[in-house]
Order: sequence, then structure tokens, then C-alpha cells
Amino acid sequence: MTDFDTIDYFTDPTLVDDPHPYYDHLRQQCPVTKMPVYGVVAVTGYDEASEVFRDADTYSNAITPTGPFPGLPFEPEGDDISEQLEAHRDQLPLSEHLVTFDPPQHQRTRALLGKLFTPRRIKESEDFLWGLADRQIDEFLADGKCELTQAYAQPFAMLTVANLLGVPEEDFDVFRTHLGAQKPGAMSADEAMVANPLEFLDSKFSVYIQDRRDNPRDDVLTALAESTYPDGEVPEVLALCHLATFLFGAGQDTTARLITSSLRHIADNPELQKQLREDRSLIPNFVEEALRMEGPVKSDFRLARRTTNLAGVEIPAGTTIMINPGAINRDPRRFEDPHEFDLHRHNAREHLAFGKGIHSCPGGPLSRAEARVTIERLLDRTENITISEEHHGPQGNRHFSYEPTYILRALAELHLEFTPAD
Repeated sequence: MTDFDTIDYFTDPTLVDDPHPYYDHLRQQCPVTKMPVYGVVAVTGYDEASEVFRDADTYSNAITPTGPFPGLPFEPEGDDISEQLEAHRDQLPLSEHLVTFDPPQHQRTRALLGKLFTPRRIKESEDFLWGLADRQIDEFLADGKCELTQAYAQPFAMLTVANLLGVPEEDFDVFRTHLGAQKPGAMSADEAMVANPLEFLDSKFSVYIQDRRDNPRDDVLTALAESTYPDGEVPEVLALCHLATFLFGAGQDTTARLITSSLRHIADNPELQKQLREDRSLIPNFVEEALRMEGPVKSDFRLARRTTNLAGVEIPAGTTIMINPGAINRDPRRFEDPHEFDLHRHNAREHLAFGKGIHSCPGGPLSRAEARVTIERLLDRTENITISEEHHGPQGNRHFSYEPTYILRALAELHLEFTPAD
């Protein structure tokens, strides 16, 4: 029997495939719990997590991408480490990216996204999704089976973000190849890219943005290249490059995971699939419930700038705060029968899978659209989508593997079988 009071959540593989009993154990102790390792405080309650998300002045995003590792480059001193943090911020991983910024730098930089996530641009992106979904499905439909992550979810999500950011269509195949979302068999193992993908993205977007500044066009990249901070200052090319790069990397990965987890529910529940096939108006709420049950972010992190108190627990300045969306979205104080998938759940959209407050995911509406379009087109073009028993076992005794990471909730693979529709 696993000893949840001493287990190392960050390294123990027994918690990878199903962390929910552990989350429940933490929440039953207290929705704000000091963990036995690395001085981390876990937040597993909905209301408590909402408070952390809203209070960006007390809880810094400086360590959001990595959590307790590799640790702070300084020893916290006193009840307010704000000055220490700012003096060492550039030594923290991914410190050049929006996700780690705090006010006022965060608002200043996020304002640059204004021309990317306009209602018109989201609508144009959704129009693009319908054709893209069909093109991706065409690649495997006749086979009557696929591994969804590689065959569809990753390339679909990647090309969607490429379109949103204005990557020239002639470069799409290059992106697919270098980011590992290529067609099966397109590259051998020896040709696989071994460098950090962000380096490839940095190199591409720096060229795109500089070119649009030199040669403006009527496209999204030009809008990004010509964007200014709220005070009118023109950002450096590198700052815009980092913004585009992180949006590209984060947007494709989380959405691919949402698509895969959604199709797992559909393929493993014939009655649910029947309801969605008969009434497509149920799909939007289905997507919200899928996000609540299995959101793509497993752990989100903050750093306490000042000594504070959360739910009666004293948190010293310099403490790593871990928010678990998988736990807070199954808090029984907010969601009735939280471990049950309820297609008609009235408050499914109250989930915090995309966060809350100033750091809420700017691509949430697009991610929802990607999942909805994917589900509609797969239901339109197939009959009887099922889980492959060869790969995942029979109904009632399934086995699914998840990526060994404490950051993302990510199915390693999902093998589906189906009959192409007439």
C-alpha cells in the first residue's frame, strides 16, 4: 500500500497514471497542505486555488514552468523576498517568457497579444480548422485505426497555432518535421531532431518578425511585428520572438492533450458517443467536462513573495506553491460526484483547467474550438469509434500509460479503431 504521507509526488512513478487518490488524500487533510518534500505547499481546493490565481502580487509566476527544480538561485531571507527575486530573476529557467512574468511586466507584454486573439482572428482560425481537420483525418481514415496523438492531435494542434501566428503555409511541413509531428515514416530515428525545439522556433520567428518589419504585409506576422507596448514603445525583435515561441510551444502541447483525453472518453463510452452523435449541441459542454476531468496541466506553480496565510496555513516567503488543476477541478465542495463524467453537468465550465486571473490561458477559446471541431469531424467521418483492445486491453480492464511528468497530464498514446463512414 502506498504511503501518501511520505511519497515524493515529483519523482515516484506510481502516481503518474492515476494521481487522483493522492490528490484526494491531500485535500482530505487540508486543501492547503505542506508536502513532505522540497518544502512545497500543495493547493488541492478550488476556492484556495482561486485565491492564489487572483493574487499575483503575493504569488509570483517566476517558477511556474518548473516548480521546485532546480531551486532558487538565492537563499530566501525575511518576510518579503521581492528584491531578492528581482535581483536573480534572470537566473531562473524560461525567465524570458511571458508565463514567468509578474506585474507590471506581465500586463505590458501580454498587451502585445491583442492583435492575435481578437474575435475576428479567432473566427478566421476556426474557419481554418474545419479544412485542417479533414486533411489530417484523410491521412489515416482508410486504415480504420490510428494512434491519435501522433496521427492527428499533435500535427493538428501544431498547424493550428502556426496558422494563428501567421507562419507561411509553405513552411508548415518544415514545422511538422522539426517539431516531431510529421507523418508516420517521414523521418527515420537518425534524422529526428535532437536540439531543443524552442531553438528552432526562435530562429524561425526572429526571421519572420524582422522580415515583416522590413517588408510589411497584410498578415498576422506583420501585425505582431508592428505591435507596441501600451506606452507606445516598440518591442525588440527578440521580445516578440520569445512571445511567439512560447505561445507556439505551449499552445500545441496542451491542446493536443485535450484532444486525446476527449477522444478517450468518447471511444470508451458507447452511450456517451451515441448521445454526441445524435445531438452535436452537447459537444461544447462535453469539452468543458473533459477539461474538468482531465485538464492538460497537472501542476502549476507559484512562489510566495511575502510571508502569508492561506486557508489557515502559514506560508513563509520563498515557499513553492503547487496548484493541482486535476485536484481543484474534482473538489467535492464545488462539483457534485466529482470523479464521475457528467455530460450534462450544469457547472462544468467553472473548471480552472485554463487557470484564472491575469495569467489565465489566452488561447483557451481557440483550444476549445480545436477540440469541438475535431470531435465533430471525427464523428461525421466515422462510425463506432472504439479503444483498441490489442493496445489497451478489453472494456472494463483498460490500461493507459501517461507521460512521466509532474507538469502535464498527458496520455502517452491512444490507439483507436473505427469504421469509415459511407
